[in-house]
Amino acid sequence: MVTPVPSAVERAAAALARLRHARLLHPAGRTFAAEVLIWGTSGPPTGVPLLDRPGRWPATVRLSKGVPTPGGWPDVLGVAVRLHRDPEPPVDLLVSSSGAAPVLRNLPLPRRRFTGTYTSIMPFRAGARRLFLAVLADPDSPDLGRSLAGVDAAVAADEPRLVLAVASAVGPWRPFGEVRLDGRRGAPEDAALAFDPVGNVPPGLRLAGPLARLRDAGYRGSRRGRGVGLSRGARSG
Repeated sequence: MVTPVPSAVERAAAALARLRHARLLHPAGRTFAAEVLIWGTSGPPTGVPLLDRPGRWPATVRLSKGVPTPGGWPDVLGVAVRLHRDPEPPVDLLVSSSGAAPVLRNLPLPRRRFTGTYTSIMPFRAGARRLFLAVLADPDSPDLGRSLAGVDAAVAADEPRLVLAVASAVGPWRPFGEVRLDGRRGAPEDAALAFDPVGNVPPGLRLAGPLARLRDAGYRGSRRGRGVGLSRGARSG
C-alpha cells in the first residue's frame, strides 16, 4: 500500500522537529504583543471582508530567522501575524522575506535586515482570482535592525509599524492596514505558540493545490514533533 505523500511529509517533519527540539522552520524568533488596524483596500474591493472593511484587533506577532544563521547573517526571514477575533477563530498570516516585484513575489529570498518586503510566497484564491498578501516596511517607522537582538531593541525603544498589503499576481501592492508592535512575550510563550497558515486563513481566501497540502502536512508534523497543539496564542491587552 502506498503511503499518501502528505502523511509521509508529516512524519518526516515530526521526526526532524523532534530531533532539533524546536520548530522545523524558523526555530529562532521573538514573539510580541501587537495591534492590527485595518483601514480597507483602496480601489476595487477584493471581496475578502477582512481586507476590505475597517477593523481593529489585538494580535500576536512573531519575527524569525529561517535556518537560523548567526546574528545579522543573511537568512530567509519571517513574520507571522495572528489576529485574535474572539469569539471568531483566529486568523494567521505567515510571510517570508521576498521581493516586491511580481516576478519575485513567490520566491523566498535571504536578507540581512528585518525591515523589508515579506510575501505569502504562495498565492491565495479569492473566487477565481489569485491574490498575494504581504507585510511591507513602513518608511516612517523605526528600523527593525539586522538581528533578533536588534528587533528586541527596536520594539523596546518604540512601537515599530509594519504595513499590510494585497496584490494580484502582476498588480501593484495595495496597503490595507498596519501592524503595531508592542511588548515582547517571554520565551515559554514563544515556544508554545503554534500557527496554522493553511487552516487559519482569512475568511474568503483559501490555499489550494498540492503545495498547500504539503505545507499543511509539514506544519502539522512540526507541531506534533515539538509536542504543541494549535492554540489561540498569547493575547495582547
